[in-house]
Amino acid sequence: MRRISAPVSGVAIAMALAFSGTTASAQEMDGGRATHFDGPYVQIFGGLQMNAGDRDDTLVFDTTNDGKYDDQVTTIADVDAFGPGFCNGAANGATPAAGCRADKDKAEYGARIGYDRRMGNFVFGGLIEGTKGGARDATSGFSTTPASYTVQRKMDYSASARLRAGYTPNGGALFYVTGGGSYARIDHDFATTNMANDFTPQGDKKGVWGWQAGGGAEIMLTDSVSLGMEYLYNRYNDKNYRVLVTQGTAPATNPFLLDSGSTRLKGSNNRFDYHSVRATLGFQF
Repeated sequence: MRRISAPVSGVAIAMALAFSGTTASAQEMDGGRATHFDGPYVQIFGGLQMNAGDRDDTLVFDTTNDGKYDDQVTTIADVDAFGPGFCNGAANGATPAAGCRADKDKAEYGARIGYDRRMGNFVFGGLIEGTKGGARDATSGFSTTPASYTVQRKMDYSASARLRAGYTPNGGALFYVTGGGSYARIDHDFATTNMANDFTPQGDKKGVWGWQAGGGAEIMLTDSVSLGMEYLYNRYNDKNYRVLVTQGTAPATNPFLLDSGSTRLKGSNNRFDYHSVRATLGFQF
């Protein structure tokens, strides 16, 4: 295969034990409860990035070079050159019989700094965080040649700014929702078993914008140290990467060449969506 690259169960148990084991001690921290979730804090976190299950992805094609990816690649006999179909994942070989490798969930970790303002039992605040991840999303197509074509993207890192709002029952614990904007670096690559045509990646705009939304819970282990769990849904607008297919050593009757002498292909899904489930450890100043 030729590859062309462009530059929670244990945690839940621990949380349950922490809640049950620290409720009594939290209730005794009368002096500190008034200051819980009020002021600046720093946190580190770790967890899992899980793909959002985009099962209907295909490859789409622009054979006329009009910028619209709504064309069908056909053979000289007017047959759909991608009749064998598509799969959500990375192709294992040249035909659908070889199967596809599933999208990969990966660990993530990072750190944040934030500020909360507590008003009675309500908390409002904001935060800035950086995250390192690795979730992968791929889409493959199979041509009648036979040959396979795989477009893949991988989360590298993100920088996010979010607001959060929550409720605390007189300190000790906080239950919140959060949401905001995010900027991410996404790496792309393309792989194919087609050795005849030439393939040139284009539009590899690694930095893309998106948003995050979710919620979580925190408990104060001491007057300054907190432990928490958090869920986020992440969506990034990733629509620029494409691959230009030109003649190479293929004959002029090659399906990629018939309409205009070249074809551009890309994945049909312009969004990179995934879930994040994390455990957090924080220090409140």
